[in-house]
Amino acid sequence: MRDPEPVLHSVKIADLRPTQMTVGFREVARKRRQWCEHVERDGSEFLGRHMIPAVRGPKNHLWIIDAHHLSRALYDEGVEHVLAHVVADLSSLTERRFRTFMDSRNLFHPFDAKGKRQPAASLPKHIRHLVDDPHRSLAGELRRAGGYAKDVTPFSEFLWADYLRDTISCQAIERDFEKALNKALKLARDGRAAYLPGWAGVQGQA
Repeated sequence: MRDPEPVLHSVKIADLRPTQMTVGFREVARKRRQWCEHVERDGSEFLGRHMIPAVRGPKNHLWIIDAHHLSRALYDEGVEHVLAHVVADLSSLTERRFRTFMDSRNLFHPFDAKGKRQPAASLPKHIRHLVDDPHRSLAGELRRAGGYAKDVTPFSEFLWADYLRDTISCQAIERDFEKALNKALKLARDGRAAYLPGWAGVQGQA
């Protein structure tokens, strides 16, 4: 993996390939509101500040490795093009070797909305096919509420989402999000969460 090289021309959002199967729709809605606050005032500058990191794969497909929520939000808002920067060019690999490489570097997250692993070949081929995982929304809000620190670990929010999934049901999240968040804050301080990236609890606490 070489250092990021900016792609100076825009790319179609419709051409981007996700490296995960789900997003948190609450998170997408928050990104949509953020875009709406900027579009009239400095929309182009906003897009310039939020370039989408991607890996170029076989058949020159661009696989995005971050900013799935923003990409889906912009697509839902009718934005057709974004700026991207390519962090690796793997276009010479076969499909099988490409999937193996991406999987081994934790650049694929082929887990469905129930946290079950699926074949990498099942990853969606379009941003619009990303489905909702309410626990991912809860994990994102938990971080913003101070439940854990931002971390560079790939898909760290999904690790937290999976931890919360064991105790808080989707129905509980949809019924009363604030109550679910308060419960998540308690779970985040539990010593059993110490293995998670960005954990900010107290050692020995259970």
